[in-house]
Order: sequence, then C-alpha cells, then structure tokens
Amino acid sequence: MESPMETIRYAVEDGIATLTLDYPRRKNALNATMRREIGEVVHRLRQDASVRVLILTGAGNDFCSGGDISAMQGEITAEQGRQRLAAVHGWLEDLIQLDRPVIAAVDGAAYGAGFSLALTADIVLATPRARFALPFLRLGLIPDCGVFYTLPRMIGLQRAKALMFSMRELDAEAAREHGIVMEIVPPDALAARARALAETFVQGSPVALALTKQALNASLNRDLHAMLAMEADGQGIAFATEYRKEAATRFLEKQPPRYRWPD
Repeated sequence: MESPMETIRYAVEDGIATLTLDYPRRKNALNATMRREIGEVVHRLRQDASVRVLILTGAGNDFCSGGDISAMQGEITAEQGRQRLAAVHGWLEDLIQLDRPVIAAVDGAAYGAGFSLALTADIVLATPRARFALPFLRLGLIPDCGVFYTLPRMIGLQRAKALMFSMRELDAEAAREHGIVMEIVPPDALAARARALAETFVQGSPVALALTKQALNASLNRDLHAMLAMEADGQGIAFATEYRKEAATRFLEKQPPRYRWPD
C-alpha cells in the first residue's frame, strides 16, 4: 500500500514501512510541505501495529540537504523561528522514541537537518558517496531537529562540539569512525541491505525489541538503580510473551532461531 504525497513517498509491505524523501530537485530539502507530510506519516505509523520496522531514505542521489534555505529569506521574528521548530519537534520526538527499529539508508548529502534526521534512526547505513555536515553556524543559526540530544550521545560531547563548531564535512568512512554510520555499502546495494536488516527485525519479538530500544534510549539519562529496575520489569514482560515460549522450544528442539542477524 502506498500513499501519494507531494514531497515524500510512504509505503508499507510485509511489516516494513519505507519513508522516502522525494524532492530531488532540491536535494530532498526539508521545506514546509515535507515537514508537515513527515509528521502525518509518523503519526500514522505510530498507530499502525502492522508496521514492525521503518526505513528512512531519500530519492535520487541524496538523503536530505537540510532545511530549504530559499524559505528562510526576509524577516523572521524570534517567535516565528520558534514556532517553525516547535511544529517539527512534535513528530521528531515521536520518531526518536518510536517503539520499533528505525533504519536510515543514506546516499549523498545528509546536511543540516538531514544529518539530524538520519540520527533519529537506530542504525545508519551509508554509501561511499554519503556526506554528513552541520553547517548551521554559516547561516547564523544553531543546529536543530534534535541533534543536540542525539549527536553527543552517539559520539561524545567533544566530538559533537567539534562537528558543530567547525561545520566539518564527514565522508562515509569518517562517519563510520565517529560511530555515526554502522555499515558502508555500495549505492546499488543500499536498498537491499536496508531491506535485509528490516526483514530480520520483522522476525524478532516486537515486545523484546521495543523494550530493548526503550531501555537503551533511557540509559544515558538514568542511574544504575533505575536501569536495573527497568531491566527487571522489561524481562518480566518479555518472559510472558508467546514469542519467548516459541523461541525456547525451537532452541530445545535444535531448530534455527527466527531472529538471526544477517551477515
């Protein structure tokens, strides 16, 4: 099933949702229409229990070049600038906290808000052509779309400061060295690799995956006592699932597990 929109494509097949930024003449820049349409899709998929995993990607040869600078000309009041982001933050927080795995498949530019959007994913795949940068200070702006939260947690505070202050562009290999990219794959294999990982997640326990992601997202904001309590509560829930019972039976009967990470 696919829903036509102006700047994105959204399709769900076999439990895998794919959200494709589709505004290639502007390198998939996040204009007002795209921001609204992504929000509508995030709201929809949060309510759709049939979706087990989400793939974020871009059409053409780019992921997302950031905000649409052509829409930033002229006078913009402080309140207008704040409201511009407040509308995004509603769905952005929902995407970061989504209780299902998210895979970003990045080709070409992931600049500014595009870089931030990629960091909402749990796993980032990239082609050798991928480029990551946060050039906000060049425009007299601060980094946005959640990157103050996501980036320091991923690469550490000093490296996050260095990327934001310097506006340095990272190629795919440097992004992998920083811990931003998990795998580098050829451009013609990007979609297939993202799909293979997504199919793996579909075979996993949705309860165990959701609880694992929830605990990891909380881990840097809570103390040891809170995390141990979260672990015990989550494991209690996981033990009670039918998936766990079936997995134990498969193990004892020497059958292959349903959930296996692809090579």
